[in-house]
Amino acid sequence: MKAIYFLVSLLALASTLASAFDPSPLQDFCVAINDTKNVFVNGKFCKDPKLANANDFFFSGLDKPGNTSNQVGSKVTAVNVLQILGLNTLGISLARIDFAPKGLNPPHTHPRGTEFLVVLEGTLYVGFVTSNTDNRLFTKVLNKGDVFVFPIGLIHFQLNVGYGNAIAIAGLSSQNPGVITIANAVFGSNPPISPDVLTKAFQVDKNIIDYLQKQFWTDNS
Repeated sequence: MKAIYFLVSLLALASTLASAFDPSPLQDFCVAINDTKNVFVNGKFCKDPKLANANDFFFSGLDKPGNTSNQVGSKVTAVNVLQILGLNTLGISLARIDFAPKGLNPPHTHPRGTEFLVVLEGTLYVGFVTSNTDNRLFTKVLNKGDVFVFPIGLIHFQLNVGYGNAIAIAGLSSQNPGVITIANAVFGSNPPISPDVLTKAFQVDKNIIDYLQKQFWTDNS
C-alpha cells in the first residue's frame, strides 16, 4: 500500500512539473487581443478565431541587423507574442542577436523558457552556470552552423570572440520567456537594493557598490 501511495505522489508531482510551462493549445490557435482593460490573465485573451487573419501570424524585418552601438556591443531583436499575436498559447518564440566585434550578450536568465542558439555568422564563446551548490560552468566556442542549448532559468551569456560581426538566432520554449540581465537587476534596480545587502553579498567595499549602482546599465533588447 505504501508503494502505491508513493507512486501516486510521484505521478502527482510529475503532473505538477509538466504543467509548470506554457500550456498546450486547446484549439488550433488563440490569437492574442490587446483591447481589454483592467483584467489580467496568464497570457493574453483570445481573438474570435473567425476574425483571425494571416497578419496575426506574421512578422517582417528579422533580416535587418540590430543596432549594436551600445556599451555591450550587442542587440537582441525579440519575436514573441508581443510581436506575433498568433503565438499566444503556442509556447514558442525566437530572437535575432547581433554582435559587434567583442560584443557581449551579458549574463542573463530566461525564467520561463529554455533557449537553443544557432550561429549564422561569426564565432561566439557561450556558456551557462548550473544552480547552487555546484555552480558548474559549461562553455563552448561556436562557429557558423553550430547549435547550443541553455536550460530554462540558468544564467548564460554569449561573447563574440571573432574578428568581425556575429549573428545568431535563438529559439525559446515560451511565447514570453522573459529576461533578467544579472548586472542590471542587481545594480540597476528601481529603487536601488540597499548597499548593506550588496556589500555583504559580494564581500566588497561599499565604495565599489556605490560606483556600480551609479553606472548606466544598458538594456540591449
